[in-house]
Amino acid sequence: MSARSNPAAAPSGPPIRPAARPKRATRWASGRSVLALMLREMGSQYGRSPGGYLWAVLEPLGYVIVMSMAFSLLFRAPSLGTSFVLFYATGYLPFTQYQNVSQAVARSLRYSRALMNYPVVSWIDAVLARFLLNALTSVAVAVLLMAIILFFVDTRGLLDFSPILMAFAVASVGGLGVGLVNCALMGLFPVWEQLWNIATRPLFLGSAILYTYEDLPSMVGDILWFNPLVHVAGLMRRGVYSTYDASYVSLIFIWGVALGLVVLGMLLMHRFSRKILADM
Repeated sequence: MSARSNPAAAPSGPPIRPAARPKRATRWASGRSVLALMLREMGSQYGRSPGGYLWAVLEPLGYVIVMSMAFSLLFRAPSLGTSFVLFYATGYLPFTQYQNVSQAVARSLRYSRALMNYPVVSWIDAVLARFLLNALTSVAVAVLLMAIILFFVDTRGLLDFSPILMAFAVASVGGLGVGLVNCALMGLFPVWEQLWNIATRPLFLGSAILYTYEDLPSMVGDILWFNPLVHVAGLMRRGVYSTYDASYVSLIFIWGVALGLVVLGMLLMHRFSRKILADM
């Protein structure tokens, strides 16, 4: 009996593998996963509390008003213009943009841990979903708050939207980079979250929110110049105050730091994502 007529005697060939999923289908599946994760977070973060997105606007607005009133009692006039509310908002809103994005991205795997068992959902999908939703939400809130403030405050000048958009873009990308690095480090070393929170508590005071870079003594200014958020606040105020030049701002520096952190975070997550997910 020949090998062809006897299946048992036929030589065993390599196992038949299923056809690979087309790249276009993979991209569509990833896009659907990101959208589904965004809708899930919108429902859980804003849909369960009374007011939903209304609180996302009222909370920073109330914070800006309260802090502005407090500092108006201590100082006769802000460093720029005549409105404490506008001056404080121009420093606080881009800082909040960075903070919201970085915190959301850093906790993205923990937040979507229950969905990580599905093969269609990857760590990149979880990161992108939280980044896009929180970045877009923070920008929308900032635009609405600035519109409300400018409606009641006479700026006596025209807004320059180029540096304003640049400030929010750098804050978002920088938040993504810091969030990715922290996401990896928090997964590898759980104590890192507490250490990071302690180390960055003075960041609010060192990010030129309550003052301008020019108000600082030269020695302090030389140190705080290396804080990218000081440059972000300068960009924002350059666009709002037509007479403010903010010559100390270096786009090369802040974009280099932001993109460098994104690359570092991607490399860390690519290298250790399986270990982090296995230990969760």
